[in-house]
Amino acid sequence: MGIKDIPISSRPRERAISEGVSALSLEELLAILIQKGSKGLSAREVALEILKRHPTLNSLSNLSMEQLLKVKGIGPAKALEILSSLELGKRLYLQVEESKKISLKSAEDIYYYTKYLFYGKKQEYFYCLYLNPRCEVIERKLLFMGTINRSVVHPREIFKYAYLSSASSIVCVHNHPSGSIIPSKEDICLTKALVEIGTLNKIPVVDHVIIGDETYYSFYEDGKILNI
Repeated sequence: MGIKDIPISSRPRERAISEGVSALSLEELLAILIQKGSKGLSAREVALEILKRHPTLNSLSNLSMEQLLKVKGIGPAKALEILSSLELGKRLYLQVEESKKISLKSAEDIYYYTKYLFYGKKQEYFYCLYLNPRCEVIERKLLFMGTINRSVVHPREIFKYAYLSSASSIVCVHNHPSGSIIPSKEDICLTKALVEIGTLNKIPVVDHVIIGDETYYSFYEDGKILNI
């Protein structure tokens, strides 16, 4: 069905005006961003083609320029508009999350709090979350990027921010761009070293979570960190 075949009151723009954008489906939101289709295709049909290829919010948030340009009706300018809108949404979400007092009481809490930080990342990002005695996040720091191992992740940087923020404990989080959540030998060695240093400094590393594709691995849940 083309846009001209839809009653005016049911078209995305008209519905957005009368009901608000929160009432729109993903298809309708994308159609508004696309604005105009191409020869023989309406904006809504182009939106449907994008969703056919990338049906989940996770896959949409990871869209690349190359992927969008493979969709008939999407050129470089339109692809940039869509990608910019997605990036704006990510940043707004993270700003709202950072303004809250987030309490992390399980590895699952850590996963849902941090997973958006890693969407679309093609290399490893290593974050530390610094917690107060109530397990609330008082500081979040991106400390390293690239291949994560003991030679690049310096304990002095990790514990420096712990002292500066008066943290009671630390959670380490990093991603595996491959999607696998199996800890590497470097992950295991690094975690062991950080736990030992944390114990000596009375600022325990209470978990190290690896983020993969829609799942996670927790050293604590796997019994590899016992000093909580």
